[in-house]
Amino acid sequence: MSMEKTFNLARREDGIAILTMDVPGETMNTLKAEFGPEITEILAEIKADNSIKGLVITSGKPDSFVAGADITMLAACKSEEQAKALSQQGHVVFSELEGLSIPVVAAINGACLGGGLELALACHLRVCSDDKKTMLGVPEVQLGLLPGGGGTQRLPRLVGIATALDMMLTGKQIRPKQALKMGLVNDVVPNSILVETAVALAKKGKGAAKPVKQSKMNQFLESSSFTRDIMFDQARKQVMKKTQGNYPAPAKIIDCVRQGMNKGMAKGLEVEATHFANLVMSKESAALRSLFFATTEMKKETGAEGAVPRKVKKVMVLGGGLMGGGIASVTTTKAKIPARVKDISEQGLSNALSYAYKLLDKGVKRRHMTPAARDNIMSLMTTTTEYTGIKDADIVVEAVFEDLALKHQMVKDVERECGENTIFASNTSSLPIGQIAAAASRPENVIGLHYFSPVEKMPLVEVIAHKTTSPETIATTVAFARKQGKTPIVVQDGAGFYVNRILALYMNEAAQLLLEGQRVEHLDRALVKFGFPVGPMTLLDEVGIDVGGKISPILEKELGERFKAPAAFDKLLADERKGRKNGKGFYQYGPKAKKAKLVDESVYKVLDILIASDKEAKDVAERCTVQMLNEAVRCLEEGIIASARDGDIGAIFGIGFPPFLGGPFRYIDTLGAGNLVATLRGYQTLYGERFAPCETLVKMATEGSQFYPN
Repeated sequence: MSMEKTFNLARREDGIAILTMDVPGETMNTLKAEFGPEITEILAEIKADNSIKGLVITSGKPDSFVAGADITMLAACKSEEQAKALSQQGHVVFSELEGLSIPVVAAINGACLGGGLELALACHLRVCSDDKKTMLGVPEVQLGLLPGGGGTQRLPRLVGIATALDMMLTGKQIRPKQALKMGLVNDVVPNSILVETAVALAKKGKGAAKPVKQSKMNQFLESSSFTRDIMFDQARKQVMKKTQGNYPAPAKIIDCVRQGMNKGMAKGLEVEATHFANLVMSKESAALRSLFFATTEMKKETGAEGAVPRKVKKVMVLGGGLMGGGIASVTTTKAKIPARVKDISEQGLSNALSYAYKLLDKGVKRRHMTPAARDNIMSLMTTTTEYTGIKDADIVVEAVFEDLALKHQMVKDVERECGENTIFASNTSSLPIGQIAAAASRPENVIGLHYFSPVEKMPLVEVIAHKTTSPETIATTVAFARKQGKTPIVVQDGAGFYVNRILALYMNEAAQLLLEGQRVEHLDRALVKFGFPVGPMTLLDEVGIDVGGKISPILEKELGERFKAPAAFDKLLADERKGRKNGKGFYQYGPKAKKAKLVDESVYKVLDILIASDKEAKDVAERCTVQMLNEAVRCLEEGIIASARDGDIGAIFGIGFPPFLGGPFRYIDTLGAGNLVATLRGYQTLYGERFAPCETLVKMATEGSQFYPN
């Protein structure tokens, strides 16, 4: 059989050759190791042909130049030697390309990321289209890796050390206009004339590149190895503060650039290949890559076997509060679906509108969007105090106060006013959906759709099916959440669902430690060091101490004694402490509060706490997190979540469980079920039954089994 080629060379009359990359049978171009020989052969052919005066590299795909290297080949690496060979093979091919005596121009339209940008950097000149889909970046750090195709060497040499480090350490994506301004590309043109512009650049030759204009400050900092070292040290300090030393990739990226800039390109590439190989084999990168594959896999699932989602053309949101405003906003802005907000008061409606407007206006201020585009999106949002203009709503998202009688009233109103297929989705955080559906004459249309606050930032939603929710309702709701830019996990009905249920025990345990005399800031620091984005006390202030107070009794009633919140918490509410929202919580707020957050020391007196000496940070973190791990397994045991994978995604995207640990279930595999059970039993002896390990864990401990195959 004839192998379909990925690279096709076409010679033009004017001596410029066009090399088109088009991976057969794939929607996106990705670089694979097996392309090496094919490229080498083509480069040899170009070198041998004197009629070729210039080369333009472009993509045959409509919306990607090259989306990156194929990550699946990393999973196949059995050793650092194999991973290093991958990087070095890329180095050889790219330096052959860079070494061509004729001018080589990359013509970029669509995603140009990771290995794709490294390919473009190995060309002598770059031109990109002004298309919305065109994005340039090196996102490897997000997978616990570094740009291993020469990126750590060519990027700083092109755009300067400061800009290159910023790109590599954040993985951020650069838009065409920015790319031109920073000198990452030489020109930006409409896609219709992209190849012609690239051809013209190739004819002008390598001299067409203008040196990148850097700020005076950066010019000075990059001028000598002494000043460069100051930059690298600063970068390292910032990275340590941000990663708490939990992620190895950023420090290695800085080292690649430092050695390459101080000792030359050859040394830099050698360091890059070594560090890359080391990271490929690290457990942090393995966890982050597993997360990437899990989310990719989930995008292909409907959430209900065999059900086809209905099209959602119109949405109604009940309640114009913080959640309602956020839900309406992601519906119009991200999903581009008209949303009608209903609230009993005009005040609620104007809040929802201004919430959405402020978010869009940020885009205008940053020049990502024109005022006209903002107004077009705003026109998708309408408001009403009556049930008017909603007969044809496909889905109604309810975000009213947590009160069962009120929610029953909403179900009845919607069934009376809307169509028979209208889905009623409740954004409750604690009430079982079955109880809400009890008032419905069409319970198969009732579902839970639990967003996290702030809606526009938090990536997760829980889609909660009760006993009689129809598969079509589930599939439609999952597809709708995805259009809003969310990662949905389908969970079964039960108090607290999945995320709040595992969070509640973690927060309760932090509260117990506080009452035993552990300082607020020590608790927070210990869990940030462990890898959470914020500590439990900060989180309680942000979510609202009153909200925590409402959820605990519901969970205790439905799930039992282990969810009992410490009684002392009533004292906080009696002292009018709700957290950030009323400027009174564990930390200081308001005009007097400094930039550095300070604890409101008066909280200790309110709770009658005697400050004890600090316990070891890792012991504090362990005692809080083992509660969460145990409960996550219990949720799997009860069928609340369908799989360990869903549990890991839910915890990472819902509450910021440390991504480098891969989620609660992957972390349990790392610890070993036997070790976790022993730890839980130790705490059970000291602190009582709330630490009793669940059945599944005990069984796994005796079998020595794991959640994920190795």
